[in-house]
Amino acid sequence: MERRAWPVRHGTTVVQILVVAGAYYGAARLGLLQELVRGQVTPLWPPTGIALAALLLLGTRVWPGIALGAFLVNISLGPSLLVVLVIVAGNTAAPMLSYQLLRRAGFRVRMDRLHDAVALVCLGALTGMLVSTTVGSGVLVLSGALRAADFWPTWAVWWTGDAMGVLVITPVLLLLSAARWPPAARIRPYRWAEAALLGGCTFAVTELAVSSSMNLLFLVSPCLIWAAFRFERAGAAPCALLVSTVAIVAAAERSGPFAHHDLFTNMVTLQAFNGITALTALLLAALVTERRTTHREIQRVVTELSHAVSRLESDASAGPWPPPRRQEPGDGDT
Repeated sequence: MERRAWPVRHGTTVVQILVVAGAYYGAARLGLLQELVRGQVTPLWPPTGIALAALLLLGTRVWPGIALGAFLVNISLGPSLLVVLVIVAGNTAAPMLSYQLLRRAGFRVRMDRLHDAVALVCLGALTGMLVSTTVGSGVLVLSGALRAADFWPTWAVWWTGDAMGVLVITPVLLLLSAARWPPAARIRPYRWAEAALLGGCTFAVTELAVSSSMNLLFLVSPCLIWAAFRFERAGAAPCALLVSTVAIVAAAERSGPFAHHDLFTNMVTLQAFNGITALTALLLAALVTERRTTHREIQRVVTELSHAVSRLESDASAGPWPPPRRQEPGDGDT
């Protein structure tokens, strides 16, 4: 039995590694559509979100899939094989570091606590992705593929892309992994209508904000609040992804509030906006989820106490148990 289970387990792991590599490569090709530096640095790098989600859901045994996907993407982009291997090492080490930091912080993939949202933003995205950013930008400069003066603009775009991949892709994937489609009878039609209205309003408001020459990015906040309070994580994560994607496209095209600025300034602005967007959506959703979970727990405890009190009252009204023994004549006579 053990001999038969061993190849099955390893076969499953191989399949998972290949699936992760394929998903990483496919997401990378999509991300490269918005490249800004040297045909390979983009303000949204979805593979980092896929890599971290794979580690959180499947464990560290799938890390070769991350490395393989990164190699397949960069082999046609890098100036030399050595540079490609260094970039691949950085792209693999960054999500691994994020994973270890999140584990030490007690992160839960359900993301139903405020603690989880803060950990994902601060540790998973902003801290862990410093590795791939610094390694990748540094090796491109050292190899002569970039000028030394281009290090910081490249670094800013790279960090923005990797961090945004974690902030907007990982929550959606974790949400989908735990999703269970409820029976149609339990979903009221007005909820579908409200969800569609939320998506439409979020897209329209974000398009308006990034199309205007004035800085109107703050207008998306009510949509994020609406999503978090009414739909919790199921609404907050997709809305944050939608807002960030529209903003990234605008920054890549240098339109609206991203016009008339240099690349570094635009990336700092984009990183700050997307970071605040993800933080607002995830934190509010976590707060609402925690509040509702606590409310349900209080209701459960109150119900149990009510039943216990009812049982005690019922027992008291039925008299003492067991009933006292009837005293017969002569009992107690000496």
